[in-house]
Amino acid sequence: MSFLEEYGELLMYLSIPVTSAIIGWGTNVLALKMTFYPVEFIGIKPYIGWQGIIPSKAAKMAKLSVDLWTTRLVDVKELFAQIDPSQVAEEMRPQFDRIAKEIMDEFMADQMPEVWSRLPDSVKKVVYARISRDMPKIVNDIMTDVKENIEEVFDLKGMVVQRLMQDKSLLNEIFLKCGREEFKFIERSGIYFGFLFGLVQMGVWYMYDAWWILPVFGLLVGYATNWLALKLIFEPVKPIRILGRKFQGLFITRQNEVSAEYATMLANEIFTFDRIFAAIVNGPTKEKFVDMISIHAKNAIDEGVGISKPVVKLIAGKRNYDKMKDLVVEKTIKELPSSVKPVFPYAEEAMDLETVFREKMQALSPPDFVDFLRPVFQEDELKLILTGAFLGMAAGFGQLIFVFGGL
Repeated sequence: MSFLEEYGELLMYLSIPVTSAIIGWGTNVLALKMTFYPVEFIGIKPYIGWQGIIPSKAAKMAKLSVDLWTTRLVDVKELFAQIDPSQVAEEMRPQFDRIAKEIMDEFMADQMPEVWSRLPDSVKKVVYARISRDMPKIVNDIMTDVKENIEEVFDLKGMVVQRLMQDKSLLNEIFLKCGREEFKFIERSGIYFGFLFGLVQMGVWYMYDAWWILPVFGLLVGYATNWLALKLIFEPVKPIRILGRKFQGLFITRQNEVSAEYATMLANEIFTFDRIFAAIVNGPTKEKFVDMISIHAKNAIDEGVGISKPVVKLIAGKRNYDKMKDLVVEKTIKELPSSVKPVFPYAEEAMDLETVFREKMQALSPPDFVDFLRPVFQEDELKLILTGAFLGMAAGFGQLIFVFGGL
């Protein structure tokens, strides 16, 4: 008698927990993949196809995430309070001489081209220096005003949502990086739980081998392994002791580690000063910012002219004087994106967002901390669990047909 003939039936029964473990692992892995991928819809809308749950709800997930960040981590006024306007002006100083020269050359070439072309360079340099000397005050005043009224000229929520909507894979990356250990646990737990459920399934099948047992248990395994894995990641929120051992949600026990990873992602991928600045000068609050620049630039010119202002107007004419101020404003706005770039390293160092985010996340209570990853599953937790259940049932039918010879 061959080995298979002698032990074949036993091997078939033993295959049940093994198959159950594979089903548990496979359904969990597939459910996770379906949470994040594909980033873009694949199939025929709206009839058949799939898009990762997170990318498919990028707008809603982005708003949920930014609500958390802006209520728990980011205080815009507090962040901008760290920036010293005089230091910003100092960082921009190398740009002032160039801008002053361009302003005067453009204005004089338009108003008095022949006179300006004949002036000695030494005289021109004095004029350039006078304008260049006033520019730090303009920048200082603008930055002071921006700090005091930052919520009027900076739409933080709009900036973040736009960033995440433009790059849906970034939202995936944030969750995948910060929850990588939890996602590994979900995958591995499918094997453990699946095997345990499979032992029960084997006993039931031995006692009562109705055709529907394997598909039903496959469904239960797919459902239960996903459900248990999700529960163990986030619960219990507060540590409890069982048989002398402490148990707490896996995600919560890694709070310090996750906080550091999360903070790095936010500071380097979303809340960078170049993006903050771009949101101020190009966002929905752009007009308020431009008005702010205009007011301070014109005031600086008036103050610079001082008591000689009536004389200057008389000689140059009010129209030319106003044109001069408009040119300064126009040039300041035009040059700002390039001239402010040297400020970025200082601003990021001053705000130190990575440290701020990390420390605030580490200080959160367990329930508040859980909210940073929980929305990924809460949105479609039932869908994920049912997907696992359906795949498990399909695997159960396959096991019934290919291992036990059909219905």
